[in-house]
Amino acid sequence: MTPMEIALQEARAAAARGEVPVGAVVTDAAGQVLARAGNAVEALRDASAHAEMLALRAAAAAVGEKVLPGATLWVTLEPCAMCAQAIAHFRVKRLVFGAYDPKGGAVDHGPRLFHQATCHHAPEVVGGVRENEAAALLRGFFAGLR
Repeated sequence: MTPMEIALQEARAAAARGEVPVGAVVTDAAGQVLARAGNAVEALRDASAHAEMLALRAAAAAVGEKVLPGATLWVTLEPCAMCAQAIAHFRVKRLVFGAYDPKGGAVDHGPRLFHQATCHHAPEVVGGVRENEAAALLRGFFAGLR
């Protein structure tokens, strides 16, 4: 199973728990999964409990380091400003994401944080991986709320 498929599983599980369906996986330089997570904002009553934040924290704990310089973060949605800054601070080597987020994204949209002079580390970025599937999960979730 690919890391993005695992991230999509995490997103589906998050939706089943009533969370916005976003999933994330961190792999090491060899492609081994270090951590995986889905959004847990509602369950933890923590606005910072985005899938990316949870997976990055767990991966760093798993390797016993504060940074992840050889890691790839796989996430189903373009990261927001908070998560993009965390990616920079964790020194992630590569970011791979699914759906683009014109409203809340901060990588290819909004502040485009990795292109700012104040950003001390910018990962390689690949967007649009399994984009249609990731976007469909989000559309379905929000349609169910309306």
